Amino acid sequence: MRNDLTRRGFVKAAAAGSAAMAWLSTGRAPSVFAAEGNEKLAIDGGTPVRKTPLRSQPYGPQFYDDVEKRELLDVLESRAPFRWYGLKGPSKVLQFEKMYADHIGVKHALGVTSGTTALFTAMAALEIGPGDEVILPAWTWYADYDAVVLSGALPVFVEIDESFSMDPTEIEAKITPRTKAIIPSSLQGSVADMDPIMEIARKHKLRVVEDFSQCVGGRYKGKYLGSIGDFAINSFQLGKTITSGDGGAVLTNDPELFERAIRFHDVSSVRSPYRELLGGGILAGFASCNFRMNEFTGAVLKGQVQKLATICSGLRTNSRKVREDIADLPGLKLRKTNDLDGDLGVTVFLDHGTRKRRDRFLRALRAEGIAASGPGGSVILPADERIEKKLTIHPDWPSFNSPQGKAIRYGKESCPRTIDIIDRFGGVIMDPTFTDEDLSDIVRAIRKVYLAMGSA
Repeated sequence: MRNDLTRRGFVKAAAAGSAAMAWLSTGRAPSVFAAEGNEKLAIDGGTPVRKTPLRSQPYGPQFYDDVEKRELLDVLESRAPFRWYGLKGPSKVLQFEKMYADHIGVKHALGVTSGTTALFTAMAALEIGPGDEVILPAWTWYADYDAVVLSGALPVFVEIDESFSMDPTEIEAKITPRTKAIIPSSLQGSVADMDPIMEIARKHKLRVVEDFSQCVGGRYKGKYLGSIGDFAINSFQLGKTITSGDGGAVLTNDPELFERAIRFHDVSSVRSPYRELLGGGILAGFASCNFRMNEFTGAVLKGQVQKLATICSGLRTNSRKVREDIADLPGLKLRKTNDLDGDLGVTVFLDHGTRKRRDRFLRALRAEGIAASGPGGSVILPADERIEKKLTIHPDWPSFNSPQGKAIRYGKESCPRTIDIIDRFGGVIMDPTFTDEDLSDIVRAIRKVYLAMGSA
């Protein structure tokens, strides 16, 4: 492992963008760069770095073992898969909720059926509806937009920065007297810049709902994501850090918001032990849904929470090794991070300057046997056709029938910076189980392709 002084040298060399500076900072002579850059690429008929393609796999299932099996068998043998009836011991969902809340560092966690229903629950608990506006990043998943629209409110998009999260400097220009909440998303394992977002929200008396579905286990300045905003939600779908195939959670420190979430997710009821926890509840019943988590899902997640720290540690370690071993590449620019130690390290993404150059790099890397991609798991929402046309389940849906809803314009013209960023970044999705040999192959392939293509 290189020491801190050497790592600073790498960064300086990359920033300078010259082989000479790289030599002075790292001891890697310019002739070494030249030798690497002359290696024939597999895409041009050369020998690939790997014969067997290397790609990441869903993280959580790789860590399934007797822990999840035992928890599931407990439910099966109890013949009580519904958390409220027939239990012969503590509810698995309740046990998961307590473990998860303790891990994240919040007072309350509520298991629901998906990340999407967690968002619906948060909108209902915050009483967001017709006439309200909610600020979202232009690059995030459909569910964040849909939850706002289906509550009858108006989504307002802000551009992202090179971390792929909303740019805090873009937020205040989008705030109006109708704005009620901000939903920052921490995407593909990188944490949103929460301090300025929270500062803006407090200044304008807005609620913040963290969507950290793609960064479960991420930390920002020492705090776990999910513990910073007024509300937080996440998904446990297959592609997330830990998974039960599907499922979600709502987290908060606010007992009133928690009670609203409980009521909305369970036909307006507050059952034991929530009733005792909340002193019987203080709110009247209101229109609600049924988003309850079942005991099988709770059993798997109880097991998975116990592996969360291990998965995150593996991702961070492997990502760090790759970053350090390519840091001396001339002109290198990596994806921005708002907290290098807190990021999960899901991706090692390079800024290639243009989409054409990015796509060429990715094709060449794949030919070397290393799976490579651009940003994924989200959508440039304003540019989506149905969103640009403001299509809903009914033409009189309130979101787009107010003067503000009619006036707002989506489409590519509303997010050019977001499109540019997403088009020019690409690289490798990491895996917590990659071996040292795998990491060496990733580094060799990146260096081979990057230098052969040239840094200009």
